[in-house]
Amino acid sequence: MKILITGKPGCGKTTLLARVAQALGRKAGGMITREIRERGRRVGFYVENLITKESATFAHAGFPKAKRVGRYGVDTAALERVGVRAIQQALRECELVLIDEIGPMELYSDAFIRAVERAFSSPKHVLASIHFKSKHPLITSLKSRRGVVLYTISEDNREEVFRRVMEVLENEGEDCSVQAEQAGGASSLRDS
Repeated sequence: MKILITGKPGCGKTTLLARVAQALGRKAGGMITREIRERGRRVGFYVENLITKESATFAHAGFPKAKRVGRYGVDTAALERVGVRAIQQALRECELVLIDEIGPMELYSDAFIRAVERAFSSPKHVLASIHFKSKHPLITSLKSRRGVVLYTISEDNREEVFRRVMEVLENEGEDCSVQAEQAGGASSLRDS
């Protein structure tokens, strides 16, 4: 089963993936990104390997701007050292591969793109968050794959999305594969 989570910034995508990881324990691995805040203000992001807990700052307002998204410079080497390795490790050791987030910063890395493609081509279950507005070819491709289920999360429906994702994973995708076929490759849970 392959599940994509999308929604506006701050809607709870990372929190949902972290809750799934916590609920499944060692069955789940991969990478998660978190904000770095200084004096109440977001200044960057770090990536963490959910299995080893290794982390690295991969985007920061103080980084050189050669690779830039908004006001953040992006360090693809840090992303690859921790995030890509986390995806690879989860593919070897876990039932579920978590990828947070497939977004503009991460998509600067060809190694990251290859790791995501490998995860989605594998027989493993994958739960990934994707940038809300991205038109990157990788995201477009993932959304159009047969059997991939897409949930749009918001503050109003995040508990319902979490419940549905857990049900799907516990049933090994049986219910969602039917939804995905009926929706032409993607299912969406929208705000009520």
